[in-house]
Amino acid sequence: MKTFEIKGSLRTDVGKKSTKALRTQGLVPCVMYGGKSNIHFSVIAKDFTHLVYSPNVYLVDLDIDGKKYQATMQNLQFNSVSDDIEHVDFLEIKKDRELTIEIPVKLTGLAEGVKQGGKLMLKMRKLHVKGLSSNFPDTLDIDISKLELGKSIKVGELKFKGLELLDSKNAVIATVRLTRSAMSAKEAAPAK
Repeated sequence: MKTFEIKGSLRTDVGKKSTKALRTQGLVPCVMYGGKSNIHFSVIAKDFTHLVYSPNVYLVDLDIDGKKYQATMQNLQFNSVSDDIEHVDFLEIKKDRELTIEIPVKLTGLAEGVKQGGKLMLKMRKLHVKGLSSNFPDTLDIDISKLELGKSIKVGELKFKGLELLDSKNAVIATVRLTRSAMSAKEAAPAK
């Protein structure tokens, strides 16, 4: 899985006044949990741009005052008026501990149903998975080349090595919908 590096500075004060002061300086207050104790730190707001506003999912290499950690972003809070990032929660990654994240879905191949005039619809862009960080791929590749008209691929039909899918087994990931043009072509075709 891809990694993204962020540098931060430890915070000594964690109250409302100090948090507000950080935000006025263009900094985002952050906390990392999952280790021996919670670590409160701040990061320059613009450093989050490529991490947050991206379709990709990254493991984050945090450098907090020279001390390095590997983490995953767990929660983001935005200002309801300005849409600025107000707070970020990270979870420290341990090599031997499973964690839960969302990984983007990538459809590969050309569906049979699309060749027959259907329309491919992606219903779930990301899937919740549980596993060791060393097993996480950049994307969950799903081959749709055998997907026929009116058929769909559900979570329960998929298996990925070293990963447990946490979404409902009946949740539809992708489907090929019958379009009006495909219906009229089907009706116009001579019966066999």
